[in-house]
Amino acid sequence: MSSIELTSSQKSILTALINLYGEQEDAVKGEAIAEEVDRNPGTIRNQMQSLKALQLVEGVPGPKGGYKPTSNAYEALDIQRMDEPADVPIFHEGDQVEGVNVDGIDLSSVHHPELCRAEIHVQGSVRDFHEGDSVTVGPTPLSKLVVDGTVDGKDDTANILILRIDDMRAPDEPAEH
Repeated sequence: MSSIELTSSQKSILTALINLYGEQEDAVKGEAIAEEVDRNPGTIRNQMQSLKALQLVEGVPGPKGGYKPTSNAYEALDIQRMDEPADVPIFHEGDQVEGVNVDGIDLSSVHHPELCRAEIHVQGSVRDFHEGDSVTVGPTPLSKLVVDGTVDGKDDTANILILRIDDMRAPDEPAEH
C-alpha cells in the first residue's frame, strides 16, 4: 500500500479507534472516539468520512453500528496486528492496567545507566499515564525481563511511554527458548 499522509488529528482519531476496537472487538461508536480524543462527535463524523474515503475505516450501519478499522489503518499507523500477542503486563502506580499490552520495549543509552531511557510501545491507550508516574513493565515472555521506571514523557498518538529506568532485572536461570 502506498504511504498515506495523515494529519495529527486523523492519526489521533484512528489510534483511538484501533485502541477501542481492540478492547471491545466490535464496532466503535463515534461518541466513544470523541470522548477518547476530547473532540466533538460532529468533528469525528466528518473525519470518519475522509478516513473511509482513504479506506482506513469501514462504517457499520444499524443500532449496534459504528466504525471498524481496516487492515490499511494498522499499516498506515505502522501497528503490527498479532492474532495471539504475548501477554506482557504493565503496572501503573502498582496496579495492573487492564486492556493494555506491551508491544515492544526499545532501550536507549544503555552505555550510560544514569541516562537510561526506555520507549514502551503499548497496544491500548496511554492517556491515563502522566509524567512522574511509577510504571512496571513485564515480565516479558522469553527473557522474563522486568523494567521499573518513571514516566518521563509520552506520545498519545503512537501509544508510547518514555520511561526513565529506575531498575531492570531478569532471572539468572537460562531463558526459555
